[in-house]
Formats: sequence, C-alpha cells, structure tokens
Amino acid sequence: MASITNTEILTKPAKVKTILVSQPAPSIENSPYNQLIDKRKVTIDFRPFIHVEGVSSREVRLQKIDITKFSAIIFTSRNAVDHFFRLAEELRYTVPSTMRYFCQSEAVAYYLQKYVVYRKRKIYVGKRTLEELLKEVVKYKDESFLLPCSDRLKASVPEKLDATGINWTKGVFYKTVISDLSDLRNVYYDILVFFSPSGIESLFHNFADFDQKDTRIAVFGTSTKKAALDKNLRIDILAPTPENPSMTKALDDYIAKANKR
Repeated sequence: MASITNTEILTKPAKVKTILVSQPAPSIENSPYNQLIDKRKVTIDFRPFIHVEGVSSREVRLQKIDITKFSAIIFTSRNAVDHFFRLAEELRYTVPSTMRYFCQSEAVAYYLQKYVVYRKRKIYVGKRTLEELLKEVVKYKDESFLLPCSDRLKASVPEKLDATGINWTKGVFYKTVISDLSDLRNVYYDILVFFSPSGIESLFHNFADFDQKDTRIAVFGTSTKKAALDKNLRIDILAPTPENPSMTKALDDYIAKANKR
C-alpha cells in the first residue's frame, strides 16, 4: 500500500456518487440508507466484509462444555441466539422451560422469540449495554450462566462478568471469518464504510496492496478508528460524534459538503 499519513486531508474532496457499506443490506425497506439514497441521489451497495460460521458440536465438546448443565444463558447478540439453539438441536438437547435468558438489548430479546414462546419464558432485558444487563444478572448469583459467543470476544466482557462474582462459562459457538472480496478488485467506490476492526482486517487481507488515494474512509466507533489508523488509512468520516450520532447522519453531512458545487 502506498504511504498515506493519518494527517493528510483532501482539500477539495471529489463529489460522492458511490458508497460501499461493509455490512449486509438493511432488512427494512425504509432504512436510513434508503432515505440517504433518495435524498442525495447516490448509489449505496452493501457487502459483508466478514461473516459468521458456526462451530460444530464436536468443537463444543472439545471446549469441555455440556450445555445441559446451565440454568441461564447470556445473549449479547442475535448470532449468539442462533448458534446456541442450532447447537442445542444438533446435540438433541431440549432446552427446559425453566431456563433463564438474559438479553443485552430489546432487539436481542425480540429475536429470541424465533425460538421460544416469549410470554412463557424467564427473559431479562438490558437497555443496551452489558453493564446494564449485569445489574439484572447479579440478582441470580445461584444460577450457572453460559455465554455463547464468537472467537473474537472483547477482552472487556470476561472482565466485567468476572467482576460480578457469578458462576459463568464462555462457549465459542461461532467464528468470525473474513469474506472473499476478490470480485471487487477492480471496482471503485468513492466511500468505504467500516463498522469493526475485522472489516479493516478483511480489506487488507483481500487487497494487501490497497492504495487509498482519494477513496474516502468512513469508520464507526473508536476500535474501528484505531484499526484504520494502524493501517495508515486517512479517516474522512467518523461516527458517532455529538453532531453525527449515526453513520448515515455522518455520511449525509459529508456528502452535503462534498457535493456542493
């Protein structure tokens, strides 16, 4: 990759016509991205730079995990929900109605309804963060908790769980895998949008010689920002900020300025 310093700034950014978002396309029709397309007359493509693959029941056994021994499950994502119930089915384990489910957000709890009858189960919901959920978890210290997670669990998560004093076990039930993007080698976008360090890793795994030039890089979150800077990428669009709490708002603000001629 050509040398591009983190302080280099495009003095006259080119107009934005095309954007690639490194995530799956939104499932809702009237998403903020669709609104942005209509408002700014830009093309937005979606392509996951990483994807999730489930581990086998054999791999779970090698972790010395017996899912029948747990009385409570902590779900931090919809992926965790999917792969817990997938493995339960593979292991021919009927999850008892007495199981307690602790969901990090309302979105995760709502998704849980795909597998259980919501009103007939013991479900506890955090507002958004793990810290908020743990306020509920500590009320049930006699339970044995399982945390289904990926192979890239944030180091802060075990630390926070350990601090509660609960009896918990980590189970790697799925893995984050870099997607094959070779078909994009000769495709150019004005803006590339990233939401995780894994997305940045995937970019350079697929295109080791990536030369940013006048491609704008948009990043969401401090960890993604750090990963981009570590690769000497110039960050042109950053979210969340007080002015732009969402990525679509940050993109809208940038496009308004770049396309003003």
